[in-house]
Amino acid sequence: MAKKVLITDDTAFMRMTLRNVIEKNGYKVVGEAADGEEAVALYKELQPDMVTMDITMPKMDGITAIKEIMKIDPKAKIIVCSAMGQKPMVIEALSAGAKDFLVKPFDAERVVESLRKIGA
Repeated sequence: MAKKVLITDDTAFMRMTLRNVIEKNGYKVVGEAADGEEAVALYKELQPDMVTMDITMPKMDGITAIKEIMKIDPKAKIIVCSAMGQKPMVIEALSAGAKDFLVKPFDAERVVESLRKIGA
């Protein structure tokens, strides 16, 4: 059965780009969130196998959303996808519970590699 992925990004174009890469590689996108609050609510509802998470979003940022999701499910598999490749953000996201970090604009191969790595 295909692994279920929840995509979180405030940009519709980025969600569509990620959806295309993810679905072409045999994963099933079960939901899309435009901000951290929506991501946490959808995580509870859909219980995906993996989550892609932007950092800079309205309402609730990605780091806070990661922390909230980790409270719900300490085994959650989250990949941060952000244009902000600053080291402190990466470290904060990983210490909050993210399993991997992709820098935008990302390479499709790198997205698939990350999904395989954390989804194994």
